[in-house]
Amino acid sequence: MPEKKDHSPSPEPGPLGAGARVLVRRPAVPAQTGRIIEDYAELTDTEERGHAWAPVHRWAIALDDGRRLVFADTDDLTADPSTPGSAG
Repeated sequence: MPEKKDHSPSPEPGPLGAGARVLVRRPAVPAQTGRIIEDYAELTDTEERGHAWAPVHRWAIALDDGRRLVFADTDDLTADPSTPGSAG
């Protein structure tokens, strides 16, 4: 019987995780700050679910404007440089 590959996501290295303050940079939208409220890493492997046409973004971020929740990938985020203890 063939071995089933483990597609489980590994924990994000560094300062990213639920509760972390981040700077969100996405194309055609000004950079904004917010707080990560959820990590959807276990849902990002869409290959097995058959919906590669609608990939899941890993992170849910509540923006500081108090009105919006955005979803972003790790490449779109950096630790908020205005947060004490963050590099930048």
